[in-house]
Amino acid sequence: MDVLVAHQALADENRLAIAQALVTRDLAPGEIAERWQLSTSLVAHHLNVLAEAGLVVRRRGEHDGRKSYIALRHDDPEAVALVSVGAPGIVSPGRVVFVCTRNSARSKLAAAWWRRMSKVPAVDAGTDPAAAPHPLALHTANRHGLAVDRTMRGVGDTLHSDDLVIAVCDHVHETLPSQLPRWHWSIPDPVPAASPASFDHACRTIGARVRDLHEALSPPGTSHTNLPERD
Repeated sequence: MDVLVAHQALADENRLAIAQALVTRDLAPGEIAERWQLSTSLVAHHLNVLAEAGLVVRRRGEHDGRKSYIALRHDDPEAVALVSVGAPGIVSPGRVVFVCTRNSARSKLAAAWWRRMSKVPAVDAGTDPAAAPHPLALHTANRHGLAVDRTMRGVGDTLHSDDLVIAVCDHVHETLPSQLPRWHWSIPDPVPAASPASFDHACRTIGARVRDLHEALSPPGTSHTNLPERD
């Protein structure tokens, strides 16, 4: 990343606001247009500038392939640090719930990373839970020194009113009711490849996301961004 180019990209207040929102969640271009009341052409321009500056990446969603998602370069700590300067903190949630479809890999790894880094409680759940965690998820967690909760949970039986819900797969994000407030991380599913490399990549990617969200939690007395609201 060229720091000067990145600074120039973030000089625009809309681009800075978009990049700072991406510290904690991924967003589709349409979500960005709606949130900031921008035209699709202007959103495309802003995203191109941020991508050319090495601050964001775009990936095609895995649900039905029709949506793409924009993510911050969580693999580049310098990019995250630059974007985070002056960003409002986040009100600490009562609990974090990580959700994927089968509750066998990504949600398990995310909750395990969170419990390592934060005192805020975390659980994992699925919209269609499998019978047990994926063996490669357990193997990968063990290699990274993570303690996986082997309890399999359905999302409907898990949520509390003060939870921060994070969908760690595109299918869950695109199929859960829109009335359920949540954030979304577009993490590629490691199960189809079923290789140690795919699970290790997912684990490292999730670990970086958890680190950046944890560091964004606001200390007492600072300005903050509210969590997704519930009805």
